[in-house]
Amino acid sequence: MTSRIVSFIAWLCLLAALCMTVVASPVPIDAANSTVTHTEEGRDLEKRVTRTGRATWFHAGLGNCGRRHTDSAPVVAMGKAFYDRNKGSNCGQWVEIINAKTRKKAYGQVWDSCPSCSDSQLDLSPSLFRQFATLEQGVFTAEWHFMAKGWNP
Repeated sequence: MTSRIVSFIAWLCLLAALCMTVVASPVPIDAANSTVTHTEEGRDLEKRVTRTGRATWFHAGLGNCGRRHTDSAPVVAMGKAFYDRNKGSNCGQWVEIINAKTRKKAYGQVWDSCPSCSDSQLDLSPSLFRQFATLEQGVFTAEWHFMAKGWNP
């Protein structure tokens, strides 16, 4: 009788170990059909990344977000491909911009896209650009990241 109990307990332990192995096994994800990176949460996580790239200036006007601004507004145009991937969800969102050399900091609001800019580059309205460099200088290296939606300076 004792050997039957020992055998039964051994089988139960084996069965429990197999169940735990199955539960702990990773589940393969078909990357082509995965939508995780396309969720709003995925975009929000991406926005916390600090990027470094060229900052240039442009004359503000009617932006890709559908609003008209003057050169005195703190307007930011982000790379067109980046804008398109986010389906314009960054419109109206504030960006913290830091001059990588001088460490001067200012905030601008995304209201446009920049066709010639990469994902890490920004185009700034003249008044915002002047907070970092002269218009004659024309370019500086910027570190930047999106602020949380709803944030205001």
